[in-house]
Parts: sequence; C-alpha cells; structure tokens
Amino acid sequence: MQQDFSLKAYHYTLPPENIAQHPADARENSRLLVLNKTQQELVHNKFYQIIDLINPGDLLVLNNTKVFPARLLGKKETGGKVEVFLLSYPMEHEAAGDMQHASATALIKSSKRPKPGSRLSLGPDLSASVIELLDDGKVKIDLHYTKGLNLTDILNTYGQVPLPPYISRTEGTNEEDRKRYQTVYASSPGAVAAPTAGLHFTRELLDKIRGKGVGTTEITLHVGHGTFAPVRCEEIRNHDIHAEYVSVSQTSADTINAVRKRGGKIWAVGTTTVRTLEYMAGDNGEIRAGSDWCKLYIVPGFEFTVVDNLITNFHLPESSLLFLVSALCGRETLLKAYAEAIQTGYRFYSYGDAMAVIS
Repeated sequence: MQQDFSLKAYHYTLPPENIAQHPADARENSRLLVLNKTQQELVHNKFYQIIDLINPGDLLVLNNTKVFPARLLGKKETGGKVEVFLLSYPMEHEAAGDMQHASATALIKSSKRPKPGSRLSLGPDLSASVIELLDDGKVKIDLHYTKGLNLTDILNTYGQVPLPPYISRTEGTNEEDRKRYQTVYASSPGAVAAPTAGLHFTRELLDKIRGKGVGTTEITLHVGHGTFAPVRCEEIRNHDIHAEYVSVSQTSADTINAVRKRGGKIWAVGTTTVRTLEYMAGDNGEIRAGSDWCKLYIVPGFEFTVVDNLITNFHLPESSLLFLVSALCGRETLLKAYAEAIQTGYRFYSYGDAMAVIS
C-alpha cells in the first residue's frame, strides 16, 4: 500500500508512436479497453459497444464544459512575436469609448516577458494590455476589442484551439481540431482542455443509449491549465492539486440521487466528472446542487461514495489523473492494463482510445 503513494510507482514507458496526434476517423470508432475490476478481466472492444455495458436504469453523467480558443498569437509593440494563453474565459466589464474590455489571467510566451503597461496586438479588432505580473509566470491582462462585437466571436476569429503540448501542430491548429477537440454536448464555455473521455460519443450513440432506458445528465467542470501540471513530490500525497470551477444544477443533483436510491449505477464520463460528483457529495453520497472551486485530490485509499463505473482515456505517467483511476481499480491492476494496451497498439492521451473501468 505504501508504494501506492510513491510517484515512481506510477511510471510507465510509452513509445512516441502510441501518442495520438489526430482523432480516430469517427468518434465512436475509437478502441475501448474494458477493465472489469471485480473479475480482474480485460476485454478489447470498439467504443460504440459501450452501449452493451450500460444497463437500463443506469445513469451516464457528462461534463458539458466547452473548450474556448484560449491561445492567441500576436506581436509586442517592439514587433516581436508573442503568444497569449488565456487560463480562464475572460470576464467582460464596462465599455469605454469605442472599445469593449474583458479581464483575464494568462500565460505569455515571448523572447522577453512584457512589463505592466505593455500593449500586445492580437488582431485587427483585438489587443491586450498587461496589467500585473503574478506568481508562477501568470499575468493579469485586459483584452480590448471593437465595441459592438461579440467576445465569443472575437475569440473564435483570432484564437486557436489550446491543444495539449504532446500534440504537435507545426502550422497551428486546424478545422479538424476545432470540431474534434470538443464534445458534441459541450455548452458551457470555460475550459482550456477538453474532458477527453466524452470525445468518443456522438449524438446518435447517446440517443441509442437513452433508447435502451439509460439516463443521462450533465454537470460542469471547467478543465484548467493545471491539469497538465506535473507532480513533483515523490510522496504523492504532498502534491498541491489545482482548483477548478464546478457546477451542478438542482435537476442533475435530483436525477443522480434518484438513480442511486433506485440502485442504478452511476457512470462518470471522465475524471473531471468523477471529481465533480465526489466533491459535491455529502457523507451519505447524496449530491448537492451549487457551484464551487474544487480541489478534491483523489489517490488510492479514497472512498468513492457516488461513482460506480468510469469511462476515461489513457493518462500520462506520474499524473494526478493516473492516481485517480488507480484509486478506483488499483494501481497494479491499472498498470497491467496499460501495459497490454501499449502492447496491442492502443492510442494514448487526448485524441487516443478509451477505457472503461467497471464493477
């Protein structure tokens, strides 16, 4: 058990060719590795076969967060190149003169860090002012855009999809990324990374699942840049996990609680959904409605009170997401499953294949 808290115990070697650079030809055609943690059994499927695993009366819980184009490319006043990575969806505030304004926290990549007061040109209708330098390389900025324009439209025009660093795009993101690095049910803008387990679902597949008598409901967790932060503590319990905004409606809370009361199983689509549900649960497992900042850190030994089964992707070595899945099915069991997935050519990470951990 003590080894479960050692960072090195979560290392595995992944050949570069197993890192998916593009999505599958169709969302539901991804492969699906099914791990039955009760029977200690692995089964190889296609993702569309997930419908055969979910029983009438069960509930799929989906994270409806929407990835916004958080990466903006531009120039400093000196003419040097600059990249602005927005860490949260900008908050609009009062317009002044011919411009509208929105504040945000960002990371700025350039040859030299801009000073407070610096102006950055990000497009014909968009610029930014550096307001304050913050800790950990973060910067507080104000975005300025032409009055009468819509902020979402502005970001869609000038922003790029914030793909993870392990996906290479030498000429920037493309139209495929805009469509496929987003779940089909995304509706609440605020994430800088996709809840990738949900990328495998199509509207048609969800309709078939509902037609079988399976319920669906939605929660929100806006995936933050901290999801890519490496764990640097050898004793993983000492890691300070990032906070992410979560929200659960009264309707969703009532639906989840009713299914649990009837004895149906709760299927969490993604680790983000797991964090939200377990964070918003009381000691008796009853979900409360509301919104908050979630810093729930799940490692082996955690007692799950809501989630029965998990649909997820394959996660980076020594990552907090790997710890979370290990807490559900056991570290050694998970790493054996990963070893078989690597050996049999599964595609890993955001655009990769899926895994179902069932009981």
